[in-house]
Amino acid sequence: MLDSVFHALADPARRSMLERLTRGPASVSELAEPLSMSLPGVMQHLKVLDDAGLTVSEKRGRVRWRRLNDAALARAEVWIGERRRVWNTRLDSLDRHLRAASTPDPLRRGDEDERKE
Repeated sequence: MLDSVFHALADPARRSMLERLTRGPASVSELAEPLSMSLPGVMQHLKVLDDAGLTVSEKRGRVRWRRLNDAALARAEVWIGERRRVWNTRLDSLDRHLRAASTPDPLRRGDEDERKE
């Protein structure tokens, strides 16, 4: 499921549709309006979003509406947050190691002073 979410988010047209849906439900024609593609092309993108669970479709009268499904985005956010925590821990450890390696060792400095004499 997470793979399909990231696949859906990889396309700028689909991200544009999702961005519009953050303001509330929209009809297919409203989602298609700012895009320079055919209605069948828009429908293919909407199918990808539906299949990924990012949008939910419902028909009201003769109009098909889409709304955002926050739960699918939340799963991706959790996964990204876990990766961020892992990498922050690793980078903090690297930072400590590099700081320790660049700090002069007082014992070594003393050895060098004795050699000069």
